[in-house]
Amino acid sequence: MKIIGLIGGMSWESSAEYYKLLNEFTREKLGGWHSSRCLMYSLDFAEIEKLQHENEWAKLTLIMIDAAKKLEAGGAECILICTNTMHKMAEEVQKAVSIPLIHIADATGEEIKSMGLKKVGLLGTKFTLEEDFYKGRLSKKFGLEVIIPSERDRQIIHNIIYDELCLGKINQISKEKLKNIIAKLEREGAQGIVLGCTEIPLLIKQDDLKLPIFDTAKIHVKAGVEFALKQ
Repeated sequence: MKIIGLIGGMSWESSAEYYKLLNEFTREKLGGWHSSRCLMYSLDFAEIEKLQHENEWAKLTLIMIDAAKKLEAGGAECILICTNTMHKMAEEVQKAVSIPLIHIADATGEEIKSMGLKKVGLLGTKFTLEEDFYKGRLSKKFGLEVIIPSERDRQIIHNIIYDELCLGKINQISKEKLKNIIAKLEREGAQGIVLGCTEIPLLIKQDDLKLPIFDTAKIHVKAGVEFALKQ
């Protein structure tokens, strides 16, 4: 099995889930006592969150490139960025290393297409929803129509992610707010919902909805394990 490099800590709540899922998928594939061969470089999310909200994306790109280079130097043979939002600089990170970066939106797009869906709703941070690096990739590369919540609802989702989920707070009222936002997207024709933030699956599960959900953390990890096991 190839060594999987993880850029984590954004937040560590979802990175812990990445580690758990990596080992579960590896054991599912290989059986017995097998676990994942992986390295994680975990960043301090306080620094990341501050720079995000100060719009200091150039500084953030340098931080991500440094993390990727350290993983490659440590023996990683591929890289997973354990967050959707920080795929904003995925192309720059990929150019800085010689090992493949497995893009979360690509893995998600393949999963959506395999189900034959054409139109999906996207949840995530305001950065993910309002910029084109994520939904544009799903549209251009996979031919999907991607719809996003209203401006007011985008702010609600953003606040739930940063003020609650990234701090490990699971709030049932917030869960109902997200379900109401999802219901609006369904009324607009969404055939499925992309949980485009790796913390949202901590709150929203498939059992909560009739529409199919795309848990991007789980999909991303599965793609990483499949790549690592390819001969």
